[in-house]
Amino acid sequence: QVQLVESGGGLVQAGGSLRLSCAASGRTFSSYAMGWFRQAPGKERDFAAAISWIDGTTYYADSVKGRFTISRDSAKNTAYLQMNSLKPEDTAVYYCAARGAWSYSPYVREWDYWGQGTQVTVSS
Repeated sequence: QVQLVESGGGLVQAGGSLRLSCAASGRTFSSYAMGWFRQAPGKERDFAAAISWIDGTTYYADSVKGRFTISRDSAKNTAYLQMNSLKPEDTAVYYCAARGAWSYSPYVREWDYWGQGTQVTVSS
C-alpha cells in the first residue's frame, strides 16, 4: 500500500508561482511513476504532469508544458510540481498519483494510488 500526502496549494495572482509537494510512503518507488492531475469545478480530472521514478523522464500535458516542472527527490520519496506563470484557468484541486509501472499514463483509471488533493486558486 502507498500513502500520498500533498501540500503547497493556495491562492496566487495570475503570473505568480506555486510549488506543490507529494510525500509518498509505504513502499519503495524504484519501478513507479508519479504524477499530478487536476480537477476544476464541474470538470473531469485531467492529467497535468508525470515523472518516471527510475530514470526521471518527465511528461506534460500541452496545457502546462513550458510553465510547469515536475521533479523528484528519491531520498525523500517526494515529488514536486513547480508551477510558474499561473493562469486563472489553472485553478483546480491538484491530486498526486502513483502507479506501479515505470511509464506514465494520461488516464485516471490507470493510476493506483491517490492523495487527498490540494486546492490551487489563481486570481485574475
